[in-house]
Amino acid sequence: MGPVGHLGRLLLLPERDPQRSSGRRRGPDGRVPRGLLPLSRANGDAGRRRNVETRSLGWSGFAVTPTTPEETPFARLADLTTKLEATTKRLEKRALLAAFLRSLRREEVAPAVHLIVGRIFAESDSRALNVGWATLKKALAGTKQATLVPRPLTILEVTHMFGQIAEARGADSTRARRRLLESLLGRASEGERDVLLRNVFGEMRIGVNEGVMLEGIADAAGVEADSVRTAHMFLGDLGLVAEIALFEGAAGLRSRGLRLLAPMKPMLAEMAEDLDEVLREHGGQTAIEYKLDGARIQIHRKDSLPEIVAIAKSLPASEFLLEGEVVAVDADGKPLPFQDLMRRFRRVHGIEAAQEEIPLKLYLFDLLHLDGRTLIDEPYRERWRLLEGLVPSEFLTARRIVKRKEEIEPFLQAALTAGHEGLMAKALDSTYSVGKRGKKWFKIKPADRLDMAIVAAEWGSGRREGWLSNYWLAVREEATDAFQMIGKTFKGLTDAEFETMTERLRGLATSEERWGFHVRPEVVVEVAYNEIQRSPRYPSGFALRFARITRIRDDKGPEDVDTYARLKELYAKQFERKGR
Repeated sequence: MGPVGHLGRLLLLPERDPQRSSGRRRGPDGRVPRGLLPLSRANGDAGRRRNVETRSLGWSGFAVTPTTPEETPFARLADLTTKLEATTKRLEKRALLAAFLRSLRREEVAPAVHLIVGRIFAESDSRALNVGWATLKKALAGTKQATLVPRPLTILEVTHMFGQIAEARGADSTRARRRLLESLLGRASEGERDVLLRNVFGEMRIGVNEGVMLEGIADAAGVEADSVRTAHMFLGDLGLVAEIALFEGAAGLRSRGLRLLAPMKPMLAEMAEDLDEVLREHGGQTAIEYKLDGARIQIHRKDSLPEIVAIAKSLPASEFLLEGEVVAVDADGKPLPFQDLMRRFRRVHGIEAAQEEIPLKLYLFDLLHLDGRTLIDEPYRERWRLLEGLVPSEFLTARRIVKRKEEIEPFLQAALTAGHEGLMAKALDSTYSVGKRGKKWFKIKPADRLDMAIVAAEWGSGRREGWLSNYWLAVREEATDAFQMIGKTFKGLTDAEFETMTERLRGLATSEERWGFHVRPEVVVEVAYNEIQRSPRYPSGFALRFARITRIRDDKGPEDVDTYARLKELYAKQFERKGR
């Protein structure tokens, strides 16, 4: 999550689905691309950056973190990852993680956790390594020239050097990053280098995703796993949660609740298979709202300051945390495509002109904090009652309480006619389950769609010649975070989008082939299809019939891609609907 706007003490935060994880991701053919693994951005927690001395990154030397004999060698972490990769048993992984984490000094815990899951920095840190394909190849070539026995690396030193790489600026920054990588890789053993490269790629592939790590942290600290998960939902930093759990225990975790002006992981919804399921799961009565084609945001306000946006300023409360969506609209108030909204979010200059070109409309649908009172444990009906009392109706999402599916269908049609995606159905007694997906909230859409990652791209032909325009689509294996390819498509994008996508995917390349590129699975697209079919053509064993991209999901990352398990569920559901 990153800030959209921060005016005075008002913070607008676009939300991305949580459960960010790193694990076993492979190439589109089910194998790890030869030579190098896929690259991906490394994010971290800007609020917890160390005070690092800034030095000029010239050609004769680099700033290096001083080490002490007490620091944990990086080799121990590398040995741990080898053991973690060697076992498929979740309990064994948890035990290995717990024993290792208990052996660390406090300042080593967060960096170690990040390196084990392949994230380098914490989740909300704006830093990225900015290491491209060419830079990495040159750095690897440069390490072969080392002749002296290097001083052993430590966990803290590795994290510090990665930080230097991310913070390199200026005309010579590319060369500086390469030299820093050469220095780091040149001092690493073969096993250590493997872990370093996997972190550069953002993909450890050792079967330790976010869920396994949270359980390992709980085991290490001797606390309930739910308390660790809850703290993570509020803090959004796996490493910080581990540090607090290990050195402050359950009391420390309990003391970290909802914080205004800090992003919180949102509640998620299941996709409804049919309207009967919605009413059955919600006890015969549900609240339905328009599902908007916008960016989900949180609006935090703390204290009363003059420099806030007009809507928030008008609300009769000094502290609140609202949740809603921002939608780009045309002059008539009709929703515009999601890509137009993303253009507004990326705009740094000419804000006033952008406001006229692409106006935004705010829709609010939840209230999570009000004047010192946290509301996430209150039922949805009470949160909505308080929301209605706080916010003018013009800013509320269209909503109804229904008891029969015959009442849902016309409301769904009205939402689609208005240009929205579909409906949300929310159980009236549902508390706000932070960062979790469950049947208390359902998404109701008219067409079958999947969020998928582009894992490779082929050069087009004919009208599409010169563009990377035939995309290899993959779902995510939840247990390992490997990607399973289930098809290709060149349908759905405009010429302008093909051109933009070509530039973007070339920047994400991990290897080049005669036909195109394997790429880091960072671009997520929403794919509509007519049917899921069995197919021996792809490692997944499935293929999509008439797949077409309906939009580019810039608000989602690889961890948000639909899972292989969901693909199989949808495949089975097809035959239930057909009576087979």
